[in-house]
Amino acid sequence: MNNTQIKQVSNHLKEKKKITSWEAIEKYRCTRLSAVIHKLRKDDWSIRSDNKFNKNTKASFTEYVLED
Repeated sequence: MNNTQIKQVSNHLKEKKKITSWEAIEKYRCTRLSAVIHKLRKDDWSIRSDNKFNKNTKASFTEYVLED
């Protein structure tokens, strides 16, 4: 995690309101999204973690949602 990735993820959340690990990897080469989210939460961002399930792949994942 670096400052550029923190900025990219925070801008993404401001614009799109949500992000998944896969999006962070694809768009920003950020493989430690949970660490970025942890940092943003420490900076008083209100971010909810929603557990999701992909019926096709039977995989679970977390979607981080910026709350208003």
